[in-house]
Amino acid sequence: MKKTITTFNQAKLNNEKLTMLTAYDYSTAKIMDEAGVDAILVGDSLGNVILGYENTISVTVEDMIHHGAAVARGAKNAMVVIDMPFMSYQTSVYDALVNAGRLVKEGHASAVKLEGGAEVCQVIRAVTNAGIPVMAHLGLTPQSVNIFGGYKVQCKDEASAKKLIDDAISIEKAGAFAVVLECVPAKLASFISKILTIPTIGIGAGNGCDGQILVYQDMLGMFSDYKPKFVKQFADVGTVMKKAFSDYINETKSGIFPAKEHEYTISDEIMKKLEEEIK
Repeated sequence: MKKTITTFNQAKLNNEKLTMLTAYDYSTAKIMDEAGVDAILVGDSLGNVILGYENTISVTVEDMIHHGAAVARGAKNAMVVIDMPFMSYQTSVYDALVNAGRLVKEGHASAVKLEGGAEVCQVIRAVTNAGIPVMAHLGLTPQSVNIFGGYKVQCKDEASAKKLIDDAISIEKAGAFAVVLECVPAKLASFISKILTIPTIGIGAGNGCDGQILVYQDMLGMFSDYKPKFVKQFADVGTVMKKAFSDYINETKSGIFPAKEHEYTISDEIMKKLEEEIK
């Protein structure tokens, strides 16, 4: 059965942990879906792990639609959430509605995700009122990396911790159905999870959140440019892939591949006739 925001609501009520992973293509989404993940985020992290950008700022709405639609075709049961990229919602409520609508109509999203607290509540309210579920994102918000001065743990002092709490309450009141908490102290994230009625999804926010999300290239050892402290590598797929690529190159160059079992056949009689005609 297709998972929806009701799945998130029930999980929070029943104290059941939610699972999310990022995906950016059909094949990966299909595997995740078959594994039973609750939701798949088509994150603007594709700027880093797919497109090779230094950050997420250069990602476009068209990028998100292209990858989102591919993921949606592979996710039969998991809820598909698509990130609203940088400057697709900050300029005006009108722009936010148009772009969120495109992510649903063309990208086949079940929900959209956007970054920010009290300053984006008007957008959350408008998009939600238009019938599009919104997942919020607080703490380390990668689209604001230039303001933060890098990817750093957030809200460690009293003032910023208080603002995070206020922002979390505000986005819930604005209509967000869930909120991602990224790179915030575990005790603070746990406290916020207790006071909100909507589920919190942690990434570098400890075990007290209502669910967790990871970038799949991080958890599989496929992205080596940097490794955040909060990442657990569940498998070293990157090393396996590198060995397979190396084996393919070596076997092709040495003539081992393709072998007889990889070839298609044609009768010797037909080949003899063809050779005689050519001669």
